[in-house]
Amino acid sequence: MLKFLLICSLAVASQAEITDEEDVLVLKKSNFDEALVAHPNILVEFYAPWCGHCKALAPEYAKAAGILKAEGSQVRLGKVDATEETDLAQEFGVRGYPTIKFFKGGEKQSPKEYSAGRQAEDIVNWLKKRTGPAVATLAGVTEAESLIADNEVAVIGFFKDVESDDAKAFEKAAEATDEIPFAITSDDAVYTKFEMSKDGVVLFKKFDEGRNTFDGAVTKENLLTFVKSNQLPLVIEFTEQTAPKIFGGEIKSHILMFLPKTASDFQDKMDQFKKAAEGFKGQILFIFIDSDVDDNQRILEFFGLKKEECPAIRLITLEDEMTKYKPESDAITAESITSFCTQFTEGKLKPHLMSQDIPEDWDKNPVKVLVGKNFEEVAFDPSKNVFIEFYAPWCGHCKQLTPIWEKLGEKYKDSPDTIVAKMDSTANEIEAVKVHSFPTLKFFPAGDDRKVIDYNGERTLEGFTKFLESGGKDGGAPAADDEDDLDAEDLEDMDDGGDEGSDEDLDGHDEL
Repeated sequence: MLKFLLICSLAVASQAEITDEEDVLVLKKSNFDEALVAHPNILVEFYAPWCGHCKALAPEYAKAAGILKAEGSQVRLGKVDATEETDLAQEFGVRGYPTIKFFKGGEKQSPKEYSAGRQAEDIVNWLKKRTGPAVATLAGVTEAESLIADNEVAVIGFFKDVESDDAKAFEKAAEATDEIPFAITSDDAVYTKFEMSKDGVVLFKKFDEGRNTFDGAVTKENLLTFVKSNQLPLVIEFTEQTAPKIFGGEIKSHILMFLPKTASDFQDKMDQFKKAAEGFKGQILFIFIDSDVDDNQRILEFFGLKKEECPAIRLITLEDEMTKYKPESDAITAESITSFCTQFTEGKLKPHLMSQDIPEDWDKNPVKVLVGKNFEEVAFDPSKNVFIEFYAPWCGHCKQLTPIWEKLGEKYKDSPDTIVAKMDSTANEIEAVKVHSFPTLKFFPAGDDRKVIDYNGERTLEGFTKFLESGGKDGGAPAADDEDDLDAEDLEDMDDGGDEGSDEDLDGHDEL
């Protein structure tokens, strides 16, 4: 009996170790396994106290935890300070902050990466899709009204026969959509309430038209296209919270309007922008960026803009190669924007390549300074071997490389045929070289064949020297995975200027 009581006491004491903060479980290595037993379905955020993205997520994450608790859900949210619980971070492959993983059914192996937005509603809907039926059944008008009232966007399928092929296609579309709740009804009163005279699918939303009715053959693919075309506002403001929705979608062509909210003609320009957006739903995302917000200044820099140059319009494609476009006219009218977008969709626009002016002293120091306007003549000089660092001023890894790169420049400053150079790729773009990460190191050997060799060796003076002395053949050991990626989600991270003492990884995380 004493042994049994001792075991019970230890169990109670152990359970008491799982505390919570604002309904979010505080998890550690010492209580993680027990938490999975007590709460088989847990969404876990691995965070760092200094991480800007984690701080922005915190109130929404706690709000989501509170919503689930209030609903009596068995799903819980937890968090792990990965800077303290390094063993857990390593066990689950945490490489950036925040990293969010879903542990289902008490299973510790192969948790699923969280893939939706960073607002409470997104989190709740994603979890409901992962733990419950993809489609809720609405028995009456009250349930339908509650679904619409409680969600920014909701999709209802009106099917008299819920076992029909159309209803099954609807369910398949629901299963493929993480962040939006789907429901189905065959109730006559619900049909009447929402003025449905026949079967159909309606997307309800708290913006723009308020509702969109699907028209066409009911297939999974057509329904997904319909939802993706209508789930976002005609014009969406770029913020920390909306960034995942903007960059996580399938529409990779984005037109951006940089405009201060304080401008006297703000509403007029917004109306013009929104009017133009109506003609490109499903093709181009129309995004508004408040150019007065400090956190948005890096985005302006990325497009070569200054606050005083706003309002301005730019277009970017986030395909395999990021390409920027600039309209010929500065006018912000529905007509000019429509014309610009039409030329883009018809493939009639030429990319806009930025360049700074050539500095007067560009070649005075051992490391030469290149810009778009002098890149061609220096990099492809047939009599010179040119080794170039393509960098970003804010990139932590670039800053770490600077003293080594300067020593390399000093080593070859008197060489008659070798040039060590650098170029700020946030302010200068060239057609011959596409930069996908920072720092990117490329070697342009002497000759007329315009050859370009990527450097993938050690980032040390010895490694660089070996590479140059071998004519670009000896790259040393494989490079470590320590670059700041410049990928299709690059802009997502630019609303956060980074945190002191940390390097930024441009996929929406602060790097470990």
